[in-house]
Amino acid sequence: MPQSGPPTTDHKTQEFRFKWQGINPTGCLKSGVLIATEMSTARAALKQQKIIPIKIIHQGRAKPAALRPTDITTFSRQLASLLQAGLPLLATLEVMAASHPRAPLSRVTHALARAVAQGQYLSTALADYPQFGPMYCQLVAIGETSSALAPLLAQLAEHREQAAAQQAKLRAALSYPSGVLILSLLITTALMIWVVPTFQQIFESFGAPLPTPTRIVLSLSSAIAHGIAPVTFLIGSGIFIAALGLRRSTVLRTAYDHLRLTLPIIGPLLRQLAIARWTHALGTLLKAGTPLAEAFNSMTRITNNAVFDQATCTILQRVQRGERLAQAMRATGCFPPTVLQPIAIAEESGSLDTMLNDLAMLNEQQVDMRITLLANSAEPLIIIVLGLLIGGLVVAMYLPIIQLGNII
Repeated sequence: MPQSGPPTTDHKTQEFRFKWQGINPTGCLKSGVLIATEMSTARAALKQQKIIPIKIIHQGRAKPAALRPTDITTFSRQLASLLQAGLPLLATLEVMAASHPRAPLSRVTHALARAVAQGQYLSTALADYPQFGPMYCQLVAIGETSSALAPLLAQLAEHREQAAAQQAKLRAALSYPSGVLILSLLITTALMIWVVPTFQQIFESFGAPLPTPTRIVLSLSSAIAHGIAPVTFLIGSGIFIAALGLRRSTVLRTAYDHLRLTLPIIGPLLRQLAIARWTHALGTLLKAGTPLAEAFNSMTRITNNAVFDQATCTILQRVQRGERLAQAMRATGCFPPTVLQPIAIAEESGSLDTMLNDLAMLNEQQVDMRITLLANSAEPLIIIVLGLLIGGLVVAMYLPIIQLGNII
């Protein structure tokens, strides 16, 4: 059997790409690429698929698996269900790896099963995949030491499902009016470029002065027709540069997130959503038995907002100096009194984890109400904007014709 480039296994979690050709059970020649830790593992994987290998070529190290947020939620829910059914951890991971249709998740689950089989804790193996995040690994570690892994995974899956549903509602509430407004602007631009100039030729034949609204529309039409190409290029370049800067610069990302929090209507909604995520994460960690300072170390990027991430670091530093949690939170300016006062009371009574989870539930309910209100108010706003755009354009174009008819 020809082979090329024997893989080196300098790290037990390192994975490699193998290009293969073989014969399937029906006698047809097949080829493909698979990910494995070494050549023998690649052969075993092909044998499990009942493929007789003819050629296997090692193609170097494999790229990291691209896990989606839904993959992590699915992994958590399936793992929790199988563990609650009584299966051992290793057998559960092997079953999930063999049965899941998504190749990246199946690959990661295979790697986790190998690590567990070699004696690693699941939380340690998960740390090799940054998509899971510090909080996820911390809770899994607590579940492993307390023999409560299945309930904690079920709780993680439920929280992720609720957060995804809320995110989908927010996206739908914002995307519908945004899409309609963008479409209306595109239609208006097309009218200004191709339709309005036709009216201008007709108006010139009248030989009479044009009304002010018509002159304004004609001037805008001429400006758009001559400047559409450079303006489109500048806008596209600006969006590309801004997106690149937000991805690579922490300062720009923080400024952008701060700007989003100050926007009318959207800003308070995003702030309340970040507060709900923050309090839920801290409450869950404290309820699981994590010390307060260690809990903050596990909450990096939990809110998907750089302003709150910096606030978390500031709170950690102040708590480590001996400040009370409510006082440290107040110093960041990110939390309203409706959150700070209950937390200060809960610190005195020793029920901080319960209060944080209650605050998270209350803020999530208020976020849902705000999203519903935003979605309901979007329709009349769209009608008003469309009426102003299209109605104003039609009136400006037909006003000279009406005036000419009155003169005749």
